[in-house]
Amino acid sequence: MGYIEGQNRNQITLFPESIDDYISDQSTVRVIDEYIDQLDIGSLGFKKAVSPTMGRPPYDPKDMLRLYIYGYLNRIRSSRRLEHEAIRNIEVIWLLKKLKPDFKTIADFRKDNKKR
Repeated sequence: MGYIEGQNRNQITLFPESIDDYISDQSTVRVIDEYIDQLDIGSLGFKKAVSPTMGRPPYDPKDMLRLYIYGYLNRIRSSRRLEHEAIRNIEVIWLLKKLKPDFKTIADFRKDNKKR
């Protein structure tokens, strides 16, 4: 009798699975996402709420706030640790829509919006 085996990692599939399939309906990241979508970031006084017309566009403050709240709820305070979570954690990948902000961007968002 053999072992239970997983799928071959090199197998090409015709229809790729959606990241949304991996996040349960009761997951807290869905609550965070819905809550942030309802906020008016500009009236709350967040910096970069209006995208500048020149230069490289910044990350959406809503996305950064999603990451910040996720870190707060999961006791992840380090900007470097949040950067790592955005690369490896499927919930954070889903929450940020595959964005991968670096630790400096995360730290600057906290510093610029600490009174919010």
